[in-house]
Amino acid sequence: MFSRNIDTKGRMIRAAGATGLLIGGVLCVGAVSWLGVVLLISSGFVFFEAVRGWCALRSCGIKTRF
Repeated sequence: MFSRNIDTKGRMIRAAGATGLLIGGVLCVGAVSWLGVVLLISSGFVFFEAVRGWCALRSCGIKTRF
C-alpha cells in the first residue's frame, strides 16, 4: 500500500519541507492557532512521506520532479 515511489533525493526534499512546515507551525501556534495546527499536521504527514519513501501525489498518478 505505501510502497516506495521516491528516491533519496525526493526523501531529503520532503524532509526539508516538513522541517519548514514544522517551524512555521510552531511560530504560528501563538498568533493564529488554527493555522499552526494545520501546519503541524501537514508537517507530520510530509515527515511520514519522507521516512516511508512514499509520495501521495505519485501514488495518485501525478508526476513530480523529485
